[in-house]
Amino acid sequence: MVDRRQVMNFRVRAQQLDRDQGTLADTAILDIGVQNTGPDGARWALAVRGVDVTALSAKDLILLWTIRGAPHLYRRADVGKVVAAVEPFSDADAGKRIYDASKPLKAAGIENLVALDEVAAHLRAIVTKPTVKGDVSGRLAEVMPEPYLRFCRPCNATHLYEMPFRLAAARAGLELQLDTSPPVLQRITGFTRAAAPGDRFDLIRAYLRLLGPATPKQVAGYLDAPVKDVKALWPDDVIEVTVDGELRSLLAADEEALESADGRSTRLLGPFDLFLQAKDRATLVPDAAHAKEMWPVLGRPGGVLVDGELVGTWRPRKSGATFTVAVQPWRKLPGPTRTAITEQAERLAVHRAVSLTGVDFAN
Repeated sequence: MVDRRQVMNFRVRAQQLDRDQGTLADTAILDIGVQNTGPDGARWALAVRGVDVTALSAKDLILLWTIRGAPHLYRRADVGKVVAAVEPFSDADAGKRIYDASKPLKAAGIENLVALDEVAAHLRAIVTKPTVKGDVSGRLAEVMPEPYLRFCRPCNATHLYEMPFRLAAARAGLELQLDTSPPVLQRITGFTRAAAPGDRFDLIRAYLRLLGPATPKQVAGYLDAPVKDVKALWPDDVIEVTVDGELRSLLAADEEALESADGRSTRLLGPFDLFLQAKDRATLVPDAAHAKEMWPVLGRPGGVLVDGELVGTWRPRKSGATFTVAVQPWRKLPGPTRTAITEQAERLAVHRAVSLTGVDFAN
């Protein structure tokens, strides 16, 4: 039997949210990828784990469309193993990951993995130099046959389905230029896909190591993969624990860490921080009303993490030269906790290169 407090503390420690300093080499979340969505995305996620992001450049980091088709940061040195790790587990898995694009492909007798290879080959041929996504998409629409294409009402144009486009890019050895909007695709210099990812970059093991204990269904939900495929690849070196009446698995090597972890720290987590992406949301936020506030359909806030507990949400408020952080606590916060949150807001302001004019607590 494991209580949720142990689980939360374990994840704080596993994800290094309790440390003040770290390097790219020893930052664990880079093994699974750091989602880069919004202004407080991947670099802020690294910063709250003690990494000096001001010293980082494209020589150190690489941005790829990977898990769920979202852009994720990785260590550039790991790219070959990362691309091997994010490959679909099967044709059925590929079909699930590309969503509605799978139906017309199936009707045309084209297997999902074959389709991804076909898109990747055309992407590789098109992107011989840095090219804006829109230009790449337009050229793909000219060379790909009908089952790969859809009519886009907002654009009043025909495009490749979005998910095959995104998931084929890394397969084609393409990266996204850092800090470009719209995205600019370019070839990865010297790219070679590894034959296998190895245990460190294996996505199922990485999820258990960073977001465990977990069930195959939770891991499958994170990856957008079929539960059947995840179960077939489930590690042998796991122990079973019960969390909130649910049987889950943890890597055996992490048993002692689960029992002893003590996650004491205060952090302002970005809306798509890995800590908030665990698929057992009722463990993270047991109160249904608070969970609805943390994960709305549109416009996610960030999470306020205090000593292993999510105690509220936060949102940045920028108007001209002013920058404030609005905090919505879920309980009354004592003075020292408010002070610690204010210190983290100041840290965020420095990260954004703006001056903090205040922290507004809703109560």
